[in-house]
Amino acid sequence: MPTRIMTAAQAPVRQSSVRAHNLALVLQTAANSADRPSRAAIAAATGLTRATVSALVDDLIAGGLLTEHDPAPRTGAGRPAAGLALNADGPAGLGLEINVDYLAACVMDLTGAVRHRIVSHGDQRPVSPAAALAALDTLADQARAAAAAEGLTLAGAALAVPGLVAAGGLVRVAPNLGWQDVDVPALLPGLAGLPLIVDNEANLAALGELRAGDEQTFLYVSGEIGIGAGIVLDGELYRGGRGWSGEIGHVTVHPDGRPCRCGANGCLEQYAGQEAVAADADLAASALGIALAAVVNLLDIGVIVLGGAYAPELPRLRDGIEAELGRRVLTAGLAPVTLRAAALGADAAMRGAADAVIRSVRDDPAAWLSR
Repeated sequence: MPTRIMTAAQAPVRQSSVRAHNLALVLQTAANSADRPSRAAIAAATGLTRATVSALVDDLIAGGLLTEHDPAPRTGAGRPAAGLALNADGPAGLGLEINVDYLAACVMDLTGAVRHRIVSHGDQRPVSPAAALAALDTLADQARAAAAAEGLTLAGAALAVPGLVAAGGLVRVAPNLGWQDVDVPALLPGLAGLPLIVDNEANLAALGELRAGDEQTFLYVSGEIGIGAGIVLDGELYRGGRGWSGEIGHVTVHPDGRPCRCGANGCLEQYAGQEAVAADADLAASALGIALAAVVNLLDIGVIVLGGAYAPELPRLRDGIEAELGRRVLTAGLAPVTLRAAALGADAAMRGAADAVIRSVRDDPAAWLSR
């Protein structure tokens, strides 16, 4: 007889996969609840049996992911049930950022609270990649020590960089830093033993804003010395075919304009980067509005979030940006574009990096429990 080949849908589900799914379901239900749900409430919300939920909750408590709180006193009949919440003293994420004029690190606990934050200002352009990453390694050591002092266990680290990142943490090019083909993990020996994510800073900031806000489709624009963007469509980060989407800083706004570090002329960041905003806010706002209008016309995005150094500058930039959007967006008269500052402010990339770590734990608690 010929061998019968089963499709993925027909293949048997391993018990370990069912358990992993249910652990994530229980943890997410507790995390997303407006109050502290009881085991019975989680069973009712998930459709799992009370016995199954109770066993899974015991595992999550033992693994430091959930805590059980004594119930509030009740005057009615019956015994009140204990409530469950994410464990603020459980696993934490280390968020790191390297940018043109600063290095930063933060520790975020499982609830999303920042427990430690440090920023070191200094121009990274004349510094070699090895020296810049050695300085960042020192900040990471300080953050790890602060986490340990509070009894937190780091589940991993994520680094936000202003450039194009390939598999394995290889930064292919970061024009404003002068980096090309930099093997970041190899230059961060202090993080050895910790799972490390390396990603574009605007992408990580956009994911942080996605978790912090209500919009599911928006364009996040990070304004520093350079300019990057994160594109969120229907709750998912759009990375492009090769993972390098969002380089709005190198959209041409003046074809015969100023030379850019990337080798082209008239790029947006030559007219609307942090230094350009300080020199001429009106010119920066106009250039930014021209580029943003092109993105809105192409992708039909109704919300633009300005982060990084743009967030505190929005009052100075708003009129000029909105004037260009109104003039250039085809559908401006039908559905005006919403322009707002990032909820996470200038820390969006660093916090988005730390959030990426803790989200990996919350999305797959079975992997954490098996470590």
